[in-house]
Amino acid sequence: MQAVLIFTLAALAVPLPDIGAEYGLLRADLILLNAAYGLTFAGLLLFGGRLVDRFGGRRILTAGLAVFAAASLLAPLVPGYPALLTARFAQGTGAALIAPAAMALLRALFPAPLAYARAMATWGGLSVLGATAGNLLSGVISALASWRWTFAVPLLVAAAALALAPRLLPAPPPRTRAPGAYAPPALDLPGAVLATAGITVASYGLVLTDARPWSSAAVLVPLLFGAALLAAFVLVELRVRDPLLPPRFLLRPRRALGLTAIALTATSTAIAFLLFSLHLQEARGWSPLETSAAFVPFGAALLLAGGAARPLIARHGTGPVTAAGLGTGAAGLLLLAATGLDTGLPYALGLLPGLVLLPAGAAASFAGAAVLAMEDVPGRQTGLAGGVLNTAMELGPTVVLAVLLTFGGDAASLTAAGASLAAVAAGVAVLGGPARSGPSGG
Repeated sequence: MQAVLIFTLAALAVPLPDIGAEYGLLRADLILLNAAYGLTFAGLLLFGGRLVDRFGGRRILTAGLAVFAAASLLAPLVPGYPALLTARFAQGTGAALIAPAAMALLRALFPAPLAYARAMATWGGLSVLGATAGNLLSGVISALASWRWTFAVPLLVAAAALALAPRLLPAPPPRTRAPGAYAPPALDLPGAVLATAGITVASYGLVLTDARPWSSAAVLVPLLFGAALLAAFVLVELRVRDPLLPPRFLLRPRRALGLTAIALTATSTAIAFLLFSLHLQEARGWSPLETSAAFVPFGAALLLAGGAARPLIARHGTGPVTAAGLGTGAAGLLLLAATGLDTGLPYALGLLPGLVLLPAGAAASFAGAAVLAMEDVPGRQTGLAGGVLNTAMELGPTVVLAVLLTFGGDAASLTAAGASLAAVAAGVAVLGGPARSGPSGG
């Protein structure tokens, strides 16, 4: 299901011009439509994780799947832009419940530390594969049929998951508890409202930097207001008994490195898809279908590297594989910056090598970083951990990408992204250390 959630994030990127032509939309409308799913997905993830810790993974997963499936059914049937935008927001709401619930259920399905680590490595590979599939298939589907059919994939998978969940997932725990047993965390509603509003408003401001200058009121007002809401969130979290995001949760160096690696890896793949989708169509005159085909080697490299990452982690440890993946991804980005944008070079010489190196590194980085981020997380915080991890994945392409695109030209942005990956690779190599056997404490 994780791959489908990320697939849905990227599914409208290529057919946006067709949607704009059909509804007569401005560029700002298209930017908001493309970002709507990710805004609610990222904004509600922390609260979704806390709901999982309180009510159980299966209950929240079922609720999220129902919302996600309903929104995916309605989106292609709506008559106009406002309804389509609402459906995308609703999809993101369902996804924010599904993602942390699914990660909590992984702990129940794979209780042994080694098996859980392998499951998390697989999860990491599936996430980046979902983004690639969304970019590839959306162009093919919109070219052969209509952009509306891109919603068939999330609808069918969510409906199948709803049908199979009662038979395949462990039953939820009883609602009663024995005296002295662990009490689920209280719901930090003020923190949830402030975190959701702050992340959503600030991310919206960052999204608008694609069409407006940073100094414009349309960008500055949501950025400053979002920052104020997030500052208020931090103050609330320091004072409540059961904070939405306990400050100590982010202080473990390996966990912080894992979350940073996930955010930057997600950003690196997003910037490659964004810049080269535009480059191939605008500078080289390729069609959307030809552009999607250009990324087929990207997807193949992801599959091969993702399959190799799990046994490599078992053999060499989480830290070395994560560092190697980040370093390989950095090399791919730097190569793309040097040769990928040169229209005088053929695709096979200028673009293809970087489009193979980057995903190979990203697959290894995601697989290892997911294990790093979930190490030492106690069972009662798996929902929280899932929310934090997915928030890093969603906010990376929004926040970091907006910053990187301010470096000037496309080559400069790719170089900055590569340098960022290389810096985190060095940190993981120094502090990552050998992989530990599994979760042990808060």
